[in-house]
Amino acid sequence: MHSSSDRLIFRKSTYSQPQNCVEVADLPTGSAVRDTQNRASGHLMFSSREWRAAVAAAQQER
Repeated sequence: MHSSSDRLIFRKSTYSQPQNCVEVADLPTGSAVRDTQNRASGHLMFSSREWRAAVAAAQQER
């Protein structure tokens, strides 16, 4: 996990649910994701390919 997110602009993910809320920041080569309720723990970085796969999997779960 990366802990420095000062330069990232996070927004609430459209796939968030009240009990499971995440925020995402768009990057030139992918996305960063963090837990809304535990922001101080840092964030995970995903390449564009990894992020598209994660979003596709989340859409299938709906």
